[in-house]
Amino acid sequence: MLITTTERIPGHNYEVIGEVFGVTTQSKNVLSNIGAGLKNIVGGEIKAYTNMLHESREKAIARMVAEAEDKGADAVVMMRFDSGSISTDMQSVVAYGTAVKFID
Repeated sequence: MLITTTERIPGHNYEVIGEVFGVTTQSKNVLSNIGAGLKNIVGGEIKAYTNMLHESREKAIARMVAEAEDKGADAVVMMRFDSGSISTDMQSVVAYGTAVKFID
């Protein structure tokens, strides 16, 4: 599945199928939260949360692609991410874009 953040795919004509989404909400375990709290005191990157966000993006993309495939799409254009905190230790990530079918 071709995924692009641009509106046009050079060399391809396509018809729009519609919007597609992939959503995930992740949380770390209690030990990771304690470690993050301690890291917050001294500063620096909290790698457990960085990894969680990376995994969340990958899961959101996979779910978006699955929805696009279910609709018969060849590609997703204008792909974007949105994220937000649900509580102090939960993060929600959404991947979304427009599913398209090649016509050339």
